[in-house]
Amino acid sequence: MKLVACVALAGALLFTTACSSTSIQEKAVQAESKDWIELFNGKDINDWTMKFAGYPMGENALNTFRVEDGLLRVSYDEYEEFGGRFGHLFHNSGPYSHYLIQAEYRFVGEQIPGGPAWAKRNNGIMFHTQHPSELPLEEGFPRSMEMQLLGGDGVNPRSTANVCTPGTKITMNGVPSEDHIFNSSSPTFHGDQWVTIELLVHGNELAQHFVNGELVLEYTDLLMDDGTPLDSGYIAIQAETSPTDFRRIRLLNLEGCMDKKAKNFRSYFVKNKPESCVY
Repeated sequence: MKLVACVALAGALLFTTACSSTSIQEKAVQAESKDWIELFNGKDINDWTMKFAGYPMGENALNTFRVEDGLLRVSYDEYEEFGGRFGHLFHNSGPYSHYLIQAEYRFVGEQIPGGPAWAKRNNGIMFHTQHPSELPLEEGFPRSMEMQLLGGDGVNPRSTANVCTPGTKITMNGVPSEDHIFNSSSPTFHGDQWVTIELLVHGNELAQHFVNGELVLEYTDLLMDDGTPLDSGYIAIQAETSPTDFRRIRLLNLEGCMDKKAKNFRSYFVKNKPESCVY
């Protein structure tokens, strides 16, 4: 199945705040540093696997993904033209079901020649994604949910932390939808400024998007196109023609031992995994 790319549309949608999940998010950010999984270690991408359209898994097309100056960079300085090389960088850990992701990103420089207009200053945190080994050679977009990251053009409003649904679908404001994108209520971020995002996911039940600490979007009932619940998967970032820097990508697993008598009990867990308990 060929999956469509995530195209930004105008306008933002209203949403309702789930008080219980927001309080979980607030507790999670107070977790001890040792509890977090630093998906990007600031040194290399040895714990990641890339997959580009037209390239075998593991081949880093024209050195697109790299680490420089402590930043994970999506770079196009070795390209002459884009050539349809849509790519993703998948973290090797997982799959995950209930978790919180924190990331800091910025857009830098100009879009590579030959890139589509919708992809200008466009990247994304792909979550609940399929494993890269499952992608056909020419496929450029994994089945997943996407927290779409967008930068402004210096003039026009353009929200970030939208949701896109490549090969998937969701329920928004209580209404099941086949739409491919829903915009958030975030402000526009012009220029090369750093933006902090958080993504809270509870299996296939709930996802919430935060920008600089503010809840900007939430939705429920994460499904594959065939209606199968999409309750877990891997984490990836995109290469969609626009140079992007990440200086932090980390994950807090919210699934674990919820028995207060156990040594590894954590108050922020939302899904119990009794077999993980240590006494």
